[in-house]
Amino acid sequence: MSSPDAGRDRSSYPPVVVLLGGPSAEHDVSVVSGSAIADSLIEAGLDVRQVLLDLDGGWWWLPEGHRRGNRPPAAFDDPSSLGAEGPLLVGAAIDRLAAARPEPVVFIGLHGPFGEDGTVQALLEAAGIAYTGSGVAASAIGMDKALQKRLWRGLGLPVVDWLEVRAATWARDRVAVLDQLEAFAGLDDPRLMVKPARLGSSVGMTLAHDASEREPALDLAFRYDNLAVVERYLAGARDLEVSIIGTEPPLGVYGPGEVIAGHEFYDYEAKYTPGLSETSTHAELPEAMRQLVHKLSRDAYRALGGEGFARVDFLLAGDRHVISEINTIPGFTPISLFPTLPAEAGLDFTAVCLRVLDLAIARHAARTDHRLRPEDLPR
Repeated sequence: MSSPDAGRDRSSYPPVVVLLGGPSAEHDVSVVSGSAIADSLIEAGLDVRQVLLDLDGGWWWLPEGHRRGNRPPAAFDDPSSLGAEGPLLVGAAIDRLAAARPEPVVFIGLHGPFGEDGTVQALLEAAGIAYTGSGVAASAIGMDKALQKRLWRGLGLPVVDWLEVRAATWARDRVAVLDQLEAFAGLDDPRLMVKPARLGSSVGMTLAHDASEREPALDLAFRYDNLAVVERYLAGARDLEVSIIGTEPPLGVYGPGEVIAGHEFYDYEAKYTPGLSETSTHAELPEAMRQLVHKLSRDAYRALGGEGFARVDFLLAGDRHVISEINTIPGFTPISLFPTLPAEAGLDFTAVCLRVLDLAIARHAARTDHRLRPEDLPR
């Protein structure tokens, strides 16, 4: 399978800088995703450098031609042992990227806070550096499960019922919060999903089966964020995933694929332990439901102002369907569905990466020059 740009001269691409790692609990997943992206682009003949962000926020330039190979993510805990140059503070790192010639395009392979929430996007935007994926606002909303649910519900899109709990409220009056959760759960099914509002990969997420498990579930969520989202559990739901590539017009929508979790829910271990869970790139659905899922995916993506690419996740229980969340920088690991679902349109892993780059380059070229002169000011 080949890219739709298979005839394009790969030497016409600018240098690519892949960001991986990051100061978040999804650091290890990002090392795997970013390495896979870099390997694919190197094999496609592009000029690729990799920049590792450590847990303290330091930026390290890995050696030219670096390949992760079989190294575990923990091997990247000491970047100097890999021959990396650094660490640079964030300001110096952005200055280095902005001063590079030819101008590079940054492929953001970071997951979680700082990399997926609009923070690094804002830094690159301010410096005028081309980067992949959604912009600042869409990234921020896409990372925040509370904000995205408010937006989607306000537009009439289907989401599960939820509560938001702030760490300060929890610290001030645990009993009142637990009473609120008890009333929210109701009598029919006491199970609640408790998760940090602004994190991914199911880190800090708990299925609380009854009242006794809600307190430790909130304690765990607040280890990673100061806002928790508590959702009603949708019993017997299927986990569906849809890949989107594009910036209107048009949008490529692929899937849905399906995940059959190896645990009671799709937790971190079930996601990233090879062989524990099963995935399918073609979920068995009636055609009408498939088309509805595609429409809802487009609606959810457009509502956030998504650009470049994303993955939209659904829960399907009988005839009930809800949008679970959106990932504006989904996983590119060997077991991730996002880069494999577009195979139905003839896009392999490398073609997906190249298409994401094409979209970033096109957006940057079309950017309006907002630099003002004194005579432009409303004086």
